[in-house]
Amino acid sequence: MTEELELVFMQAKEGMELAYDHLGKELANIRAGKASPAMLNGVRVDYYGTETPLSQVANVNTTDGRTLVIQPWEKAMLEPICKAITYANLGLNPQNNGELIIISVPALTEERRKDLSRKAHAEGETAKVSLRNSRKEAMDEIKKMEKDGLSEDIAKTAQAQVQGIVDAFTEKVDKLIAAKERDILTV
Repeated sequence: MTEELELVFMQAKEGMELAYDHLGKELANIRAGKASPAMLNGVRVDYYGTETPLSQVANVNTTDGRTLVIQPWEKAMLEPICKAITYANLGLNPQNNGELIIISVPALTEERRKDLSRKAHAEGETAKVSLRNSRKEAMDEIKKMEKDGLSEDIAKTAQAQVQGIVDAFTEKVDKLIAAKERDILTV
């Protein structure tokens, strides 16, 4: 039975790690006022009929805290990249100078900062729901094992261990959200 319990713990922890990693990726896409190549991670460009991530058709760099510079590997991609950024609805206005695409990232208004902070908080809540779902699956598995002969004491201990894992991940999520909110709200 202990091998089965270890498997339950591993699966629960793996599900929680996936939720935490997903949260980190989602928070990276929420801009905090500074120009970052990660802001364009979700942009997909029509590359000769195939939807391709921007990072696979161009170099994306920052020249300062407010400017993104995109250098396509083929000049023919300048226009499709501009269109893709515009259609991505990121609130950015790409400027094509014939060689590069330059994007000036506007400063965030107080209202926009609060909206982004709420969005970050909502992403955190979604991650916590995923944590609770992983906990529920583990608890159900332990209850099933208990019906199949696992002693009540071992089951209670196992449930406490699962709850401990959930508490640790919830604390990590809270810290990540708090850091992102500080980053967003810092002018």
